[in-house]
Amino acid sequence: MERCAPKLGTRNPWPVTRNPQPETMKRAASKKKNQWQDHYTRRAKKERFPARSVYKLQEIQQKHQLIKKGHRVLDLGCAPGSWLLYAAKLTGDRGRVVGIDLKPVKGRLPGHADIITGDVFNLNTETLGTDFNVVLSDMAPATTGHKAVDAARSYNLCETALGIAQNVLLPGGSFVCKIFQGPDFTKFTDIVNAGFKELKIFKPRSSRKASREIFIIGLGFKKNC
Repeated sequence: MERCAPKLGTRNPWPVTRNPQPETMKRAASKKKNQWQDHYTRRAKKERFPARSVYKLQEIQQKHQLIKKGHRVLDLGCAPGSWLLYAAKLTGDRGRVVGIDLKPVKGRLPGHADIITGDVFNLNTETLGTDFNVVLSDMAPATTGHKAVDAARSYNLCETALGIAQNVLLPGGSFVCKIFQGPDFTKFTDIVNAGFKELKIFKPRSSRKASREIFIIGLGFKKNC
C-alpha cells in the first residue's frame, strides 16, 4: 500500500522538540491515521475513478475472475460510477455494461456503457433482456445509525437485486451483492446458495474496518431454480 512521504527540502521549518507535548503527539497520530485511512480515496483520484469503492470490485475480480472480455454486465446502484467504469474496462468495447441508479452518473463514459436513471424497486427487467453474464449490486440504504433497521433495509435491497439477477442472468452467470450483516444474513446466503452452484462470502481489504458490509457472491447461476 502507498504511504504519504513528507516533502524533502533544505530546511526543516519545524523546531526540534525533545519532549513533545501530549496534544502535539495526539494531533500527529490523528493526521497519520487519517492519511492511512484515505489511501484508497487518494488512489482512486489518481487513477481517475469517482470513488474508492472501485477497489472492492477489483479485489473480487482478482480472486474470482467474474467479468471477462465481451461480457454483458448489469450494475445496480451504479452511482457515482466507479464499478461501472471498471467493469467496462474489463469487458472491452465488445461487451456491454448497463448501470442503474436513482442518481445520475456524471462524467464521460465509454461507448459500450449505458445508464438508466431509475428506481430498482420499479424496474421492468423485460426492457433489459435476459443475456447478462454478471449482475453487480453495491447498493446500500441510507443509514439511520440503528443496526437492526439498517440491516433490514440492506436485506430489502439485496432481495430486490437477487430478484433482478434471477430474471436477467444467463445460465452459469455470476451475482455480487453487498449486504450489511444482521439477522437476515444467513437467510439471504441460503437463498443465494440454492440458486447458484457456488456461494462465496468475501470481505475486501479495501472496506473500511468499521464497516459491517460484506459481499455475497454467487457463481454458476442455475436458471431453472
